[in-house]
Amino acid sequence: MEVVRDIALCVVGIALIATVVDAALRTFVLPRGSVVRLTRAISVVISRIFELILRPAKTYETRDRVMALYAPIVLMMMVVVWLVMLIAAFTMIFLAVEGRGVSRAFSEAGSSLFTLGFERPHGDVATVIAFLAAAFGLGLVALLIAYLPTIYSSFSRREVLVAYLTARAGTPPSAIDLLRRAHLIDRLHDLDDLWEKFHLWFAELEETHTSQPLLNFFRSPSPDRSWVTAAGSILDAASLINSTVDAGWHPMAGLCVRSGYTALRAIGDFFGMDYPADPQPGDPITISREEWEEARNQLAATGVPLRADLDQAWLDFAGWRVNYDTVLVTLAGLMQAPYAPWSSDRSVRFRVTTTAWGRRRQK
Repeated sequence: MEVVRDIALCVVGIALIATVVDAALRTFVLPRGSVVRLTRAISVVISRIFELILRPAKTYETRDRVMALYAPIVLMMMVVVWLVMLIAAFTMIFLAVEGRGVSRAFSEAGSSLFTLGFERPHGDVATVIAFLAAAFGLGLVALLIAYLPTIYSSFSRREVLVAYLTARAGTPPSAIDLLRRAHLIDRLHDLDDLWEKFHLWFAELEETHTSQPLLNFFRSPSPDRSWVTAAGSILDAASLINSTVDAGWHPMAGLCVRSGYTALRAIGDFFGMDYPADPQPGDPITISREEWEEARNQLAATGVPLRADLDQAWLDFAGWRVNYDTVLVTLAGLMQAPYAPWSSDRSVRFRVTTTAWGRRRQK
């Protein structure tokens, strides 16, 4: 019976180690979005705790201060859970190999994993296990240390253009303000630099925010900014200039919209969001024609040249917006983005579940 017990302990211990190694590699090393069930479970459990904490919050400022801690806590808790699992795994293995009691096995596992050295293993097999435990402990910490600069570098690059947009579109960012200010400085016909910057920004957003999904939840340094509302305002501005504004055709604006909705859909796919896979120009959007006409009047009051055919301009704008409308407002709800017109002001609540996080949406 003891032999069967020891074999079972070794098998369970090796399975726990394999689970941790798989999760660490997929989270820290693999350069693509990958389903990590353990990470997903940790993230969802912590999100439920945050929901309870935020339930009595009455102001957005309070919610923002609390939610700013969500992603860092998830990141730290992943490492804590992995270390606990490794300690449990090596405790089982030491118990099976040496048979000197749970307390002794636990001390040896902790001493080896954290390279403290206050417990010496007995026997060649136990010594090899101690070396392996030390390697796993040091390796996990090294991966975390290497991962943090990577994720914060991606965060910094994202936020540079979010801050850059403030000078162009105001705070909160507004597509109407962006076009009005461009007209006032006589740059309405020369916005290709803006579309090119955000075309590349969306491409990087798709890569980093699916391969490093926690980046989605890292909030901007300023509580009234968000990458989601910045994305919404630039996409709306590009859609308006190619549909409503009489300033000629802007091919880079069209490419910016395509790059944008492709990126947002890729992120939405990672979280299992539902949206029209092949939306048609006549499909409904969350912006009413009355809202669009009011925005058009604001542009006209500034002197922005507008297309004369009101019906066609509305159809063209809705045809652009329908490509990113649903996923934009759903992401705004998931990220609890600050108020911004035409995005978070009509956000759709989306609750990530343990079966949705990391589950690629079926096409």
